[in-house]
Amino acid sequence: MIAICDYNMGNLASVQNAFAKLGKDAAVESDPDRLASYDKLVLPGVGAFGDAMEHLQSRGMDEALKAFAESGKPMIGICLGMQLLFQSSEEFGSTEGLGLIGGKVVAFDTTRFSHPLKVPHMGWNRMFTRPHPLFDGLDEEHYLYFVHSFHAVCDDAEDVIGETEYGYRFTSAVARENVMGIQPHPEKSHRNGLAILNNFIGM
Repeated sequence: MIAICDYNMGNLASVQNAFAKLGKDAAVESDPDRLASYDKLVLPGVGAFGDAMEHLQSRGMDEALKAFAESGKPMIGICLGMQLLFQSSEEFGSTEGLGLIGGKVVAFDTTRFSHPLKVPHMGWNRMFTRPHPLFDGLDEEHYLYFVHSFHAVCDDAEDVIGETEYGYRFTSAVARENVMGIQPHPEKSHRNGLAILNNFIGM
């Protein structure tokens, strides 16, 4: 069984529908005590990093997510959910994250260009990937749908499995053992996004 973590900060129905298209039931789960009973876990997220961490902590979901990661079972963060995997974020000050991936989340640097980048980075863009089971069957370069104003910076380059160009290259997918994250929305990315979710199901 797959759990979609419900902490009042994500497009839960669209993620659940994407799994349904693949013929797989995914349960929306808001009880941190039940997370350990699932085989796989999805951490979605839309909104501000600080608000998300406050919601997770107020429900005891932060510790449940850390325990799930330590269990060795596959888990994946999507968009804000990927950013929450990191140690901290600079969004609206400094906020501590789950600390499952070394590094931090920063704003797009719009100052280095004569024509500033439009933020948020929104729409279809290409991801350049390293070999990883999450991307089995996909081309090395494939398009996915993005909506975000901040991006991750990894401490360890080995944790980076995908990068995207928006003014400059930034990390758009990460993996450390059983903990994975992707910045784009697979549930909005049609065939490529469903292929990534299907690979996650098969892990």
